[in-house]
Amino acid sequence: MISAAIKECENATTVLENFELLGFPYPKDLKFLLVFFFLLMYLLSLSGNGLILLVVALEPHLHKPMYWFLCHLSMMDMMVSSVMLPKLITWLILDNGVISFAGCVTQLFFFHFLGCTECFLYTVMAFDRFMAICKPLHYGTIMNHRVCFCLAVGTCFAGSIHGVIHSSLTFHLPYGWRNQVNYVLCDIPAMLKLACADTSINEMVTLIDIGFVAMTCFLLILTSYVYIVSAILKIPTSQGRRRAFSTCTAHITLVVIYYIPAAYNYIRPPSQDSFDGVLVMCYSAVTPFLNPLIYTLRNKEMKDGVRKLCIRKP
Repeated sequence: MISAAIKECENATTVLENFELLGFPYPKDLKFLLVFFFLLMYLLSLSGNGLILLVVALEPHLHKPMYWFLCHLSMMDMMVSSVMLPKLITWLILDNGVISFAGCVTQLFFFHFLGCTECFLYTVMAFDRFMAICKPLHYGTIMNHRVCFCLAVGTCFAGSIHGVIHSSLTFHLPYGWRNQVNYVLCDIPAMLKLACADTSINEMVTLIDIGFVAMTCFLLILTSYVYIVSAILKIPTSQGRRRAFSTCTAHITLVVIYYIPAAYNYIRPPSQDSFDGVLVMCYSAVTPFLNPLIYTLRNKEMKDGVRKLCIRKP
């Protein structure tokens, strides 16, 4: 398979200037509904996450580490949606998925930069809940403004390193005349299928790196919640236990929604399954939309903040 792909590229003499995203198969009579759905998801994601930023900014009682990280997550979600959905909507409307070589590199970099940043951010948010519930007397001292700022910047820095590594490894490979990307965006597995070289090292690095990051973060989150649940069960009043659980359930829900499709997509051998495209759309389109919905419905302080914003006089 590899040698056949390399032979196909031997006669290519031109430098590849663009790729064509083939998207996903769908019945043509559903085009309007799909455009409407993805456009609605995109607009709701931007407006919902923007609402979180506005509420936290205007409500002084929400100026806490938990909501600082929530705002950071909202900004990441807005950017994740913007990486894929505008191009996907354009492909559906114009039936044209052409993207420049530089645009493809940029899309892959930001997709993995933002994805990895969110992965680290979910871990930091679990640590914040651990400190608030298990170490309440030291919480204000440890989770001060400087520490929160450094943790937020650290997640972005780590994510950018991750994005640079994978975009460099992927596009350092030679590409011939084949430019049709059988996917909804420029992502590592789809791009490696077009490379005119042995990609086994790239596949191994992708599996080890993404698998290591995802599993390490997941285990840290799991460990944090083992201690959190143990501490909550020791709270004497049912109201106290209920309040403590309410601050964690939204985060746990988003972690599950985020990790399941991401783990399935990368921590397994690459495939041609069109279901892969559905999964990537799940955590690129649906998860950013669910983030503000889950946090505003499951968090009393956020609900109160939204209510005050709605009745605020101009």
